[in-house]
Amino acid sequence: MTRWTHADIPAQNGRIALVTGTGGLGFEDALALARAGADTIIAGRNPAKGAEAVAAIRRAVPRASIRFERLDLADLASVAACAERLAASVERIDTLINNAAVMIPPERTLTTDGFELQLGTNHLGHFALTAHLLPLLRRGRAPRVVSVSSVAAPQGRIDFDDLQAEHRYVPMTSYSQSKLANLLFMLELDRRSRAGGWGMASIGAHPGVSRTNLIHNGAGENSLHGRIRTYLPFLFQPAERGALPTLYAATAPDAHGGGYYGPDGLFGVRGYPTVAKLPHQALDEEVAARLWRVSEELTGIRFGTERPAVVRHAAA
Repeated sequence: MTRWTHADIPAQNGRIALVTGTGGLGFEDALALARAGADTIIAGRNPAKGAEAVAAIRRAVPRASIRFERLDLADLASVAACAERLAASVERIDTLINNAAVMIPPERTLTTDGFELQLGTNHLGHFALTAHLLPLLRRGRAPRVVSVSSVAAPQGRIDFDDLQAEHRYVPMTSYSQSKLANLLFMLELDRRSRAGGWGMASIGAHPGVSRTNLIHNGAGENSLHGRIRTYLPFLFQPAERGALPTLYAATAPDAHGGGYYGPDGLFGVRGYPTVAKLPHQALDEEVAARLWRVSEELTGIRFGTERPAVVRHAAA
């Protein structure tokens, strides 16, 4: 794995890949997969930005198989509609990269369905999307689901007593919780895939500290975090480099279900892909199982059926 780069990505010809997020890391993931030959779908909530991303990838890779799908992870109806369109247009999905995220909005904000925005987008939206796409993934060729977490995950704790931050909202606390939830979901999904014979590997990755617009779009350019991002860019590695652990998880033959990959530099903030240490909180199987149950209740979706069963919708 020493200095693994884009040049080490195996040919992806014949594979169908879906990446959430049209900018930053999502764009870099989609560009690399398209360049490696995958039939790539990049999904996001803004059609104009999606068109820009598709055009940019086609300029870089003229023969790329790339298209956009509208997906708002903060709206469960949009998630379901996207999955329906995909079920009608592709026979399978081989690679799903759950990448899109919201980071530290200064005020507590709700999704369309009444969830705290970071938990609702970063975890519950991807939980629902993966459930809806399970039939397509199970028909995939050596399918992989990659959940993108963060260096903030070790500071996270799943606060079941105030999961939606209704009583006290601290932006970074909610963000860290959502990124820990990504890892708990990743590991529980891999356990359930193994137990249920679903045939897919669930893998985790984090990008270190990367130069994207995630902070500007969340906290805002004038926030403390936003100013650090603007005026101290040397602290952040390029998005192209930050995408490497995710691409390793998505394509490398050595990446395995339940594995977690991140940059190899000091504190995992920059560098080339390597095996990353899972936070001890992510290894608590009882918390993972409880979060799974709560996520099913909140989203109204259950895994494990040929089509995900919509049980009910419970607002936060």
